[in-house]
Amino acid sequence: MARYVTTIESSLSPEEAYAYMANFSNAREWDPSVEEAVATGGDPGLGSTFDLVARFGSRKVPLRYETVSYEAPRLVVLESKKPRFISRDTITVAPATSGSTIHYDALLEFNGAARLVDPIMQLLFRRTGDKAAAGLRAALNP
Repeated sequence: MARYVTTIESSLSPEEAYAYMANFSNAREWDPSVEEAVATGGDPGLGSTFDLVARFGSRKVPLRYETVSYEAPRLVVLESKKPRFISRDTITVAPATSGSTIHYDALLEFNGAARLVDPIMQLLFRRTGDKAAAGLRAALNP
């Protein structure tokens, strides 16, 4: 399993930060590994879907994320299931003195023989996550 966890301070209110994060089509704005991101199934909320194309190394991987938990304005969980892995992004938003705090927990869980790539994917995921966190920090502090 590859995992990336970060916490970001934002000048946005918890409601604004949550609305931005729950609309996962915004991932293209802050995650440099995301080449395409489109809302495909309703407004952000439980069951909404987002189609992304992400780069993993030299490969472009199409992903359909579904919102599997939606507790505005504090928690959203998005999940993409593929035959060899599940990607789960858990985003928690909390009030802070001057805005909000966003806790982001991204998990790639591999199935079967694909688990053999876990150590390599953890390294790639850390590099990709650091770049995405930097972009997210900039997006959440306009």
